[in-house]
Amino acid sequence: MKKIRNIAIIAHVDHGKTTLVDQILKQCAVFRTNQVVRERFLDSNDLERERGITILAKNISIPFRDYKINVIDTPGHADFGGEVERVLKMADGVLLLVDSFEGPMPQTRFVLEKALGLHLKPIVVINKVDRPDNRPVEVLDEIYDLFIELDATEDQLDFPIIYASGRSGWALKNLKDERKDLTPLLDSIIDELPAPPTNKGSVQLQIMTLDYNDYVGRIGIGRVFRGKLKIADKLSIIKRNGTIHPVSIKQLFVFEGLDRLQVEEVSCGDICAIVGIEDVDIGDTIADVENPEPLPIISIDEPTISMTFTVNNSPFYGREGKFVTSRQLRDRLFKELEHNVALHVQETASPDAYRVSGRGILHLSILIENMRREGYELQIREPKVIYKTIENRKAEPIEVMTVDVPAEFAGKVIELIGQRRGELMKMESRGRMNKIEFHIPSRGIMGLRTKILTATQGEAVMHHRFYQYEFFKGSIGTTKSGVIISMEEGQSTAYAIDSLQDRGKFFIDPGDIVYKGQIIGEHTKENDIEVNVQRGKKLSNMRASGSDKAVKITPAIKFSLEEALEYISEDEMVEVTPKSIRMRKLYLDTNDRKRFNLGKLVQQQT
Repeated sequence: MKKIRNIAIIAHVDHGKTTLVDQILKQCAVFRTNQVVRERFLDSNDLERERGITILAKNISIPFRDYKINVIDTPGHADFGGEVERVLKMADGVLLLVDSFEGPMPQTRFVLEKALGLHLKPIVVINKVDRPDNRPVEVLDEIYDLFIELDATEDQLDFPIIYASGRSGWALKNLKDERKDLTPLLDSIIDELPAPPTNKGSVQLQIMTLDYNDYVGRIGIGRVFRGKLKIADKLSIIKRNGTIHPVSIKQLFVFEGLDRLQVEEVSCGDICAIVGIEDVDIGDTIADVENPEPLPIISIDEPTISMTFTVNNSPFYGREGKFVTSRQLRDRLFKELEHNVALHVQETASPDAYRVSGRGILHLSILIENMRREGYELQIREPKVIYKTIENRKAEPIEVMTVDVPAEFAGKVIELIGQRRGELMKMESRGRMNKIEFHIPSRGIMGLRTKILTATQGEAVMHHRFYQYEFFKGSIGTTKSGVIISMEEGQSTAYAIDSLQDRGKFFIDPGDIVYKGQIIGEHTKENDIEVNVQRGKKLSNMRASGSDKAVKITPAIKFSLEEALEYISEDEMVEVTPKSIRMRKLYLDTNDRKRFNLGKLVQQQT
């Protein structure tokens, strides 16, 4: 039997984690010589490949000498903390990958804090040391500072350092060494990381991840923490609520390279996949039937943002989607709970609406994006922050926000974030760039990204992560402009849009079909206005052919899903279909909107 090492890879978005793993796989001959393999192999999800981020944790193994290295790819964004929390429990050490110019970033800190809290041994890899603006010495100092800030133990502070280029496929223990291959990195994993402990006794395995196959159903993935797991043994499953019942395993797999190899037994310390238990869930313990001892329940960070998902009832209902009913929406949301443990779904008084809570707008928007690609139509209300009561006082989630911005725009960024109750904590100069850190309420971040990008001419780079709950910071003054609403249903014309350009900015192009009550632009003033964008030019035989002016229309503003969710107000919704993202008023009829606003005003006065 091969010796085992279990390692999780930690990195901020775009620091080269997935590229490095690709190179390791190639150099360890995991790919066949004639095998065609796409780049960024671990980013198997379409959204991961498009956005360049890791959303779902994945397992592979790498053969090196007489060792088997189980590699766990972890998400880098704080919104996917539910994934990070549990997969780290399968590892005995972590590979911390840091860009040689950018240094440790907010998401690096988030996942590293989790890893150090679980007493995992780190190896630090300073990646991209071949880039022209590299500064590995300063970055290493920043990493030490981060470790000290996170209360790392002396053993954790004594971490091995590797310098690497994931793209070029080499690693060094010293910057002056010859640049050959990734062997120094693999040697460090073998020599520096502890082997999994061989705990003797009756079997214990905890399910950390779920997979699904149309032929065999639900697949549980986890690590054997004690004993040996044998397919022939009589086993029991201990659910998160404490209930115990007997189970039998039909198939057992271990990870070999990129594939799964069917086996009869799995040794202590190895990671495996189980087939045959229908109701297996994340956090469940598989144990011996005669000695059913549960492992500690996995703690998951609480949600901070909630949205209301409803069925699509717009005039364009059912034109693009396959799944449009409330039953289909309900089934899909509750199915997501099976593997997305950081997500909460609650039924509401309305049979067509569900309250969905998650770790942030990105966390929920990934779910929405996956649903629309699967063929669902739905509508989403304005995101709301989840408040708590601490010491009989209202408390709200606070986030650490880091902004990298050219020095000449730093003042404008500080002003904008200050208006959202943000507090300046730290400011560092890096050449022409300033790195500024704030503590800001989660509600203050909504809609802020667009304002900062506008103020900095698109040069600001922003990251944020949950920090803690603090007492309510007070109201945030909003200077949001009103919106332009379509008065009728039909095809918009260039003539109508051109004549209305002085009223504001438009979100639609000429020829787009819109409906009554749809938000089609942003008004220059604070009030909402209704306009007729279907209006055409009156034709007349009295007009000379050359008397018309040329129509010049400003390009329409196009929103991503996250931007649309952050843009809408309380009386607005985002309509999501497989092909379209539209914003609309909650009430499409003018009179219904007036009654809603009047009722809201009366409520505020009383």
